[in-house]
Amino acid sequence: MTRLYLDHAATTPLLPEARAAMAEALGRWANPSSPHAEGRAARAALEDARARIAQTLGCTGTLIFTSGATEAVEIVLRRAKAVGRAISAIEHDAVRRAVPEAAIIPVNRQGLVELAGGAERGGLVAVQAVNNETGVIQPLGEIGRAIRDSGGLLLADCAQAAGKMTLPDADFIAVSAHKLGGPPGIGALLVRDLATLEPSGGQELGYRAGTENLPAALAFAAALEARADWLGRAAALRERLDKAIREGGGVVVADGAQRMPTIASYHMPGIAATTQLIRFDMEGIAVSAGSACSSGSMKPSHVLAAMGWDEKAAREVIRISFGPGTLEEDVDRVARVWRAIAGSTRAEAA
Repeated sequence: MTRLYLDHAATTPLLPEARAAMAEALGRWANPSSPHAEGRAARAALEDARARIAQTLGCTGTLIFTSGATEAVEIVLRRAKAVGRAISAIEHDAVRRAVPEAAIIPVNRQGLVELAGGAERGGLVAVQAVNNETGVIQPLGEIGRAIRDSGGLLLADCAQAAGKMTLPDADFIAVSAHKLGGPPGIGALLVRDLATLEPSGGQELGYRAGTENLPAALAFAAALEARADWLGRAAALRERLDKAIREGGGVVVADGAQRMPTIASYHMPGIAATTQLIRFDMEGIAVSAGSACSSGSMKPSHVLAAMGWDEKAAREVIRISFGPGTLEEDVDRVARVWRAIAGSTRAEAA
C-alpha cells in the first residue's frame, strides 16, 4: 500500500532544491562570525541568503534569522517596545505559552478576529495570518489599520502563509522554512523598524544570539525561490474534498470564511478524531487532529472552542492539509476512506 501524506500544515517534505543547497553548504562550513577568509566567505553566503529570502518574501525592513516561527514570535512578544500584549483567541500554542497573561481578542463562529473589545489599543497584538487548524485567512489589512490607528503594533504569525500568499503589512512577521519546503530549525523574523524591538546582544545585529545556521539559511532561500504557484490547483482539490465530505454527512469547519486552499478541517459527527486517525493511518493516509504541536496530547482544540464548538464535536474534527504533490486521485482516496469509516461506525452503532 502506497502511503499518502496529507499533513503538510505540520511540516512539508524538503524540496530537492533546498536539499541540494544544504548539502553544498555543509561541504564548505565555517562560522560566519569568524574573521578569517573561510568565515568571511560564510558571512557573504549568509547575507546573500538573507537578501534572497527578503526579496522573495517582499520584506522591506530587517530580516533576522531564527530557529523557526516559534522563536520569532517569542522574541517579539517578550521584547517589543509596546505597553501590553493582546492575542487572538485562536493563536498557535507557542504564542499562548509565551504570554499567558495577554488579553484575549475573541473570534466569531467562522474564526475571524473581532477587534471591538478594545484590548488591542496601544499595545502589541498578535494575529495569525492563516490559522494552522482551520486554514481561515484573517483580513490583516483591515486589522492592521485598526491597530495602527490605536497606536499599537501588529505581530503577524505567517508560518502557514509565507511562500503561498502576499505577506501582510505588519510591524513584525514570523515565518518558518519547514512549512514551505525548507528544512526544520530555521525561520525568520521580519521587522519593519528595529527601534520597536529591544536588542539582546549576540548575533543577528544583536537581536538573536547563537551561531547562524548557514546551511539551513541557504536551503531556506532555495526553497522559497523554487516554489511554484500551485494554490489554484490546491483550491480545486479542496473544493472537491469539501463536496465529498458534505455528501458523506460531514461538516466543513469555517465553511463560510475565506480559507487557505491547502488546509481544511472536517467534522465526522459521532466518531472521535482518535478513531478517525487510526483508521486513516491503517488505510495508509497520514492526517492529523488539529495542530501537530498539541495533537499528541489530544486536548480539545482551543481554536474550535473559541469558535463556539462544544467539546464533544471538537473532539470529532480532523485536519487534512495538501502539498504541491497532492493529486486529484489522492483526494478521491481520502473521500472513499472517509465514507467507509463513517459508514462502518454507523453500522456498528445500529
